[in-house]
Amino acid sequence: MAVSIPPPDRTGSPRNAGNGAGAGRMLRPMTNRLLAIVATLALATSVAAQQADPSPWKGQNLQYFPADITREALILRMREFSFALSVRCQYCHSGGDGVSLDGVDFASDEKATKKKARAMLRLTDQINNTLLTQVPSRAEPRVVVECSTCHHGLRLPKSLQTTLFEVVSERGAEAAVARYRELRASDTLSGRYSFDEWEINELARRLVAAKNTAAAIAILEMNGEFYPKSPAIDFQIAELHFLRGERDLALARYRKTLEKAPNHTQAKARIAELEKQ
Repeated sequence: MAVSIPPPDRTGSPRNAGNGAGAGRMLRPMTNRLLAIVATLALATSVAAQQADPSPWKGQNLQYFPADITREALILRMREFSFALSVRCQYCHSGGDGVSLDGVDFASDEKATKKKARAMLRLTDQINNTLLTQVPSRAEPRVVVECSTCHHGLRLPKSLQTTLFEVVSERGAEAAVARYRELRASDTLSGRYSFDEWEINELARRLVAAKNTAAAIAILEMNGEFYPKSPAIDFQIAELHFLRGERDLALARYRKTLEKAPNHTQAKARIAELEKQ
């Protein structure tokens, strides 16, 4: 059966419609369409206002990044550097209080670290885009060099071996041992350094090459505390005592090597040689 709707009265409402559910069902679709139109117009107005903004953001003094880089993209790259080196913006940028960004002059080239950063970015590009492309049978997906590849949260990307070698050179073996203990207590889980046995064994080799056998022995003795089952450490110490002409100390350490590795042929040969003396 057809239903007729009475013509509107002077107020614009259907006669006898009242506040019933039927009137509500009729008005809701129209109201939703009006709201959608208003929202669309508001969005269009906002976009138009942004496009008409006479002073949009634009980077200043960009010498590495493209001139049209967006603010968001640049911030993401800056965050990458910050996390890779464990530094704040003021490490490269001058001004400000060192805590907030108030007063930071991002366009300034006052700090040498900013210039170094540009050079390192270009070096990274050369490695990734020129040198690595020449590597045969590259892994897939391709491995690329990033800031974190070398820095691991360090401002200066030095290995533990190099760090301790410098400490020995500047302040002696005792200071290097103390520094190792500090770092092992605080940075074992950080990934900044390798605390593998051979990292220190190789440090000892570098010290021997630098004609500092006493420091090499001290460093190896320390390493033995953390790797007590290693025959390699004992053998390396024994060889250093042998090199220094310390027969009894060498024999004792070669025998200790055999306790951990009974088939160690080099230790057996050294023992036989020293026992003949």
